[in-house]
Amino acid sequence: MIALTSSSRSRLSRFILGSILVGGCCVRAQAQAEEGTKRVLNRVTAELPYSGTGQETTQRPTSTPYSGDLSIFEYPDRDKKLQIDRVMDLLGITPGKNVADIGAGSGWFTVRASRRVGPTGVVIAEDINPIAIEYIGKRVLKENLTNVRTVLGGPDDPRLPAGSVDAVLMLKVYHEIAHPVPTMKVLQKALRPGAKVGIIDRNGNGSDHGLNHEVVVKEMGEAGYKLVGTYDFTKADGQDYFLIFELR
Repeated sequence: MIALTSSSRSRLSRFILGSILVGGCCVRAQAQAEEGTKRVLNRVTAELPYSGTGQETTQRPTSTPYSGDLSIFEYPDRDKKLQIDRVMDLLGITPGKNVADIGAGSGWFTVRASRRVGPTGVVIAEDINPIAIEYIGKRVLKENLTNVRTVLGGPDDPRLPAGSVDAVLMLKVYHEIAHPVPTMKVLQKALRPGAKVGIIDRNGNGSDHGLNHEVVVKEMGEAGYKLVGTYDFTKADGQDYFLIFELR
């Protein structure tokens, strides 16, 4: 062991202390630089246009997609209150047509559309909830609905085949779409010439499982659609409006 003089011990202590201080300054400088980088990235990300990932801040309030008991959609007098046959008439859903039930839930509308289009038509039941898709799949087998296909969609893309449908119905689901304009633009590729898109919903602020129909008309216009029909006979079922759109 080497014995240090008091002078040597003092110089060694100052060296160690200086090293600690320099190291601490470096750590703080690195942390400040990283924080500055994060701020820049956050600012740049906020300024970027919608990229279709579904992760950005929503343009307006939206409701959390329903994931509860699917049997609540199956109450006995719903056909009469919603006048679903009249809805299908206005959407041009006739034998041999292809129909998309977007946000199909329990498949309540899917079943009725399936009977309407018959064996020469097709109904695509789409939902972003895997449980709903499984539920509809079992229902299709149980009720022997050979003209129904199920599709697990994404939050911003229903993932329908190109040129696959003559009519679309979105029943109590539009207010749940976080990025409605890009989503409805994506839907265009699935529409056949003259296809109609029906939206049935209630008025609200977006976060209360409803959305004012003026907002729907505005957003659909931005997505490239024109309003061709406005009805309110769905009010008996608690739905304030039934809007029909076509591509411009």
